[in-house]
Amino acid sequence: MRCPYCRSRDSRVVESRDADDGSAVRRRRECGSCRKRFTTYERVTSAPIYVRKRDGAIEPFDRTKILRGVQTACRQRPVTPEAIEKLVEAVEREIRTRESTEVSSGDVGESVARRLKDLDKVAFIRFASVYKRFDDLDQFVREIQAVDKDAR
Repeated sequence: MRCPYCRSRDSRVVESRDADDGSAVRRRRECGSCRKRFTTYERVTSAPIYVRKRDGAIEPFDRTKILRGVQTACRQRPVTPEAIEKLVEAVEREIRTRESTEVSSGDVGESVARRLKDLDKVAFIRFASVYKRFDDLDQFVREIQAVDKDAR
């Protein structure tokens, strides 16, 4: 395992524990060269999942795309990296427990949006503006009003 800071291959496991309800192992590692710590996850490889995009293209499921989208939506919000990771794990778990090996990008987006709405309303609006492709201010206003109404 390469250190993400200095790229050295000399690292040791400091702590291991179950993650994602036992379907992954979280390992805290320490680099033998620079002494910085980092986290890795070990997951069981399962049947590949494919995502059907809006334009009909099909591509392999990539959890890092979800992670990046959620991190972007949560930027400068009071949301911890652990909460973001839990959200991504929940979305991935939901997708992998489906009968089909293909899921639409819309289903993935809905799963993320539903969880973000509970986590942080502002992050949800940010995510929804991209996911739902808001074209004008009225769409923003309607979504904000819907979130506000749900919060009451």
